[in-house]
Amino acid sequence: MNKKHKLAILVSHPIQYQTPLYKLLSKEPEIDLTVLFCSDWGLKTYKDKGFGKEVKWDIPLLDGYKYKFLKNVSPFPNVSTFFGLINPEIVNELKKSDYDAIWLHGWNSFTNWLAMVTAFYLNIPVLLRGETNLLQKPTFLKNLTKELVLKNLFKNISVFLAIGKYNADFYKSFGMPEEKIFLVPYTVNNDFFVSKAQELISKKKELRKKYNVPEESPVVLFSGKLIDKKRPFDLLKAFEIISKDIRTSLVFVGDGNLRNKLETYAKNNHIQNVFFIGFRNQTELPEFYAMADIFVLPSDFEPWGLVVNEAMCFGLPVIVSNKVGAGGDLVKNGENGFIYKAGNVIMLTSYLKDLLQDETKRIKFGQSSKGLIQEWSYKEDISGILCAISSMESK
Repeated sequence: MNKKHKLAILVSHPIQYQTPLYKLLSKEPEIDLTVLFCSDWGLKTYKDKGFGKEVKWDIPLLDGYKYKFLKNVSPFPNVSTFFGLINPEIVNELKKSDYDAIWLHGWNSFTNWLAMVTAFYLNIPVLLRGETNLLQKPTFLKNLTKELVLKNLFKNISVFLAIGKYNADFYKSFGMPEEKIFLVPYTVNNDFFVSKAQELISKKKELRKKYNVPEESPVVLFSGKLIDKKRPFDLLKAFEIISKDIRTSLVFVGDGNLRNKLETYAKNNHIQNVFFIGFRNQTELPEFYAMADIFVLPSDFEPWGLVVNEAMCFGLPVIVSNKVGAGGDLVKNGENGFIYKAGNVIMLTSYLKDLLQDETKRIKFGQSSKGLIQEWSYKEDISGILCAISSMESK
């Protein structure tokens, strides 16, 4: 890379998992980065439908990199709907700013399409990073739409930034050549979580005492929204079976529309040592990973699942369903955890019981998790991005 590459990143809003990467990327001597936000969602308190709570992230989201907010003129502003982000300013921004490339997150908003059409017209290379994989079988109509629309779109994309194996497989299913796909993994701030692990794991018993969790028996942890697609009931039912024979605790961190039903089920069926902590912010989560012995994510739809990364930073064995995208890269069956068929409570129960009964195996799996996650960090993201840009320059 002979010159400083002027790169724009267009994203819906400041996202707590992504902003540390922008900060690091801005320090790269080869990159002149500007992040273009379509909304200030996340900077202010907002109602998160999944958690069913008012949420405001407690970490700095705008420090250490250049950014601009584009005016959103949508009559129904929303970062999760196609017409919730309409930012006409992106056209002039691309015309006047002389960017060498633009990195887009997905294709699920009007503004992203407007940016792509403008970039194609101006011959600005597009780097595309999405989350989609082939784990979830689409309906016939949805599949047909994808075939017609995405196949033509993808032909015009310069490079694809794959978040993991399953995401790369998705691009390949549209005939995209391997040389256009670069691994830019879905990551968390490993440095933060590993440092918190070093600080807190020695205080495991104190942390359990703080939340009234039994101090001596192993703890199973779930962290996320208590909603249907996360299938928290599968974990509760598996725990119900196991707890009849093994002394253990189950901690749910998070909130959602299933919380009352889960609490009622646990109460009515006399399931002991189930704890519902509620929503916890980014800086509070480490305490719960530190008190845990096993992490479980039973979702039947999870493009990635960054909580898996977080748990592995704390040296936890992880059990995930086969619908969790992170499983393809981060969960090595029988090495640092297990992958089971989504919805199969018997299989989940068997894997949980295996780890709960064998402390030596838990420790061994946890060490493997630590080793694997060290190679899945912002460092690999930076490397992937620089390689992608370099490949475009050589053409």
